[in-house]
Amino acid sequence: MKIAIEGCAHGELEKIYDLIGSIQDEQNITVDLLICCGDFQSTRNLQDLQCMAVPQKHLDMCSFYKYYSGEKKAPILTLFIGGNHEASNYLQELPYGGWVAPNIYYLGYAGVVDCNGIRIGGISGIYKGHDFLKGRFEFPPYDEGSKRSVYHQRQIDVFRLKQLSPGVDIMLSHDWPRGITRHGNETQLLRFKPAFREDIESNRLGSMPCEELLRKLQPPYWFAAHLHCKFAALVEHPGERCTKFLALDKCLPKRRFLQILDIPTAEDGDGGEAKPVQLKYDLEWLTVLNLTNHLISIRTTNGYMPGEGGGGGERFNFTPSEEEKAKVLERFGNDLTIPDNFVRIAEPYQPNEDGTVDMRSTEQPQAYLNPQTTALCDKLNIDDPLRLAMLMTGHKLNTSTYVDRLCDKEEEVPIKATARVPNADQLELGDDDDDDEAAEEMEKGIEPLESSPDKPQTPVQPKLSLSSLLPEPKWRQDAHDSDLSTTLNDSTPNCSLLSLPTPQKTGDNDTSILSESALAVNDLNLSSPVQQQEQQQDNPPVKKFKRRNETIYAKDDSD
Repeated sequence: MKIAIEGCAHGELEKIYDLIGSIQDEQNITVDLLICCGDFQSTRNLQDLQCMAVPQKHLDMCSFYKYYSGEKKAPILTLFIGGNHEASNYLQELPYGGWVAPNIYYLGYAGVVDCNGIRIGGISGIYKGHDFLKGRFEFPPYDEGSKRSVYHQRQIDVFRLKQLSPGVDIMLSHDWPRGITRHGNETQLLRFKPAFREDIESNRLGSMPCEELLRKLQPPYWFAAHLHCKFAALVEHPGERCTKFLALDKCLPKRRFLQILDIPTAEDGDGGEAKPVQLKYDLEWLTVLNLTNHLISIRTTNGYMPGEGGGGGERFNFTPSEEEKAKVLERFGNDLTIPDNFVRIAEPYQPNEDGTVDMRSTEQPQAYLNPQTTALCDKLNIDDPLRLAMLMTGHKLNTSTYVDRLCDKEEEVPIKATARVPNADQLELGDDDDDDEAAEEMEKGIEPLESSPDKPQTPVQPKLSLSSLLPEPKWRQDAHDSDLSTTLNDSTPNCSLLSLPTPQKTGDNDTSILSESALAVNDLNLSSPVQQQEQQQDNPPVKKFKRRNETIYAKDDSD
């Protein structure tokens, strides 16, 4: 199975797909899966652009909207995690992952899926210590603070990934794991990125949670992006296990942003004929989500995960037992195939005839609940953090889709959308039109949703009680009350890299602006750092490139 790995996509889907198409034609190969390591920028329209944490002058629709609207379809199954430049409002609709467009799948805040027998895990966002212990309290419209905190990693997602037994084949992160530079050619990296020296010497370059996950999961492959350069490393673990790490650049001319791997799978057909590529849920991950649902927090204050020796008999090890996994599998009818249930929630962007874009009157959208998330939560008996946060503040649960709203306009008959309210025994009824409540929410910096004049008002609106939500929930304890002892499986697939000659041209399409040096389709250079440094002592310094949009990354909290 051939997998293309992309660094930061930055919305340039058309260029990436066209480039892969050129490689396939010239090398006579078929790429089965494309993986993007963050900064994907799944912006559907101008409102989504306002939810991205970048200066106004750098906002660009790029080309994702064409794949969202149906104008184009992704030619390759695409899997991605979130970075720090995202349409966060859209990704918040899919906290556990889902289709953002036909054939394009988002892994969620954290997630694990199975692709033709290859187990792929990932964690979205970047690490910031001041938000790591908080809950998922944000939802659009964002202020400038929450527009950034929304993509910061949270401890619950790292805690959940740590419950996995060994066997993850590929891990994805946007941030680099902290300390990873010690396992590669640090000298070469500093010649190209001298600004990294201070952070490397103080061990502040990279993500501490990702470093912990690297040591815990020990996957054969780990891919990242974020720092806009290519860097390879080989991390050795106890017991002769090792991880091949590769960070890639962003999609720009003369930059190394693409790598192609060839990984044999147990599901390859007889005679080397590969089966159709298909995504499935990972049973162990689904079970972990179910067992740790009670740990979800939407607080703005710090909280903590259960730990060994915490007292009180609270469970701290959520690695699922076979019995627990069997119960979840039964909920899914013994079929873990991820359903093709993409639905358009927002109106796709429509370019002006003259090609101009007016951003002055564009505001952030309100929050919407995605039917994909609702269906998964109902089946798995877990809660949607976005739903909880909206209930907590008394906001209306918006569940209508783009098609629903089109029907409303055409028929002038409002379609009533029902919303699943989790833990109904903990809810109290309130009035949406309560002026005092609206004033309180305005003081908190949260705009109450205004109801549309052409739609009837709902008589009562469920509102989550503060006193009932903040204490640890007592529901579904029957799924959590058993201790477990799980035998860990140390087996890993036999993975090898694909050696491809560098293409001599990229074709006659738009990808012609991308030179052959932009392709990193060669084998990973994973010799020891000492050998690499000896080989390069006589080489001239690497030319420094002026980074485009440098101001985006220059601010202290621009991440």
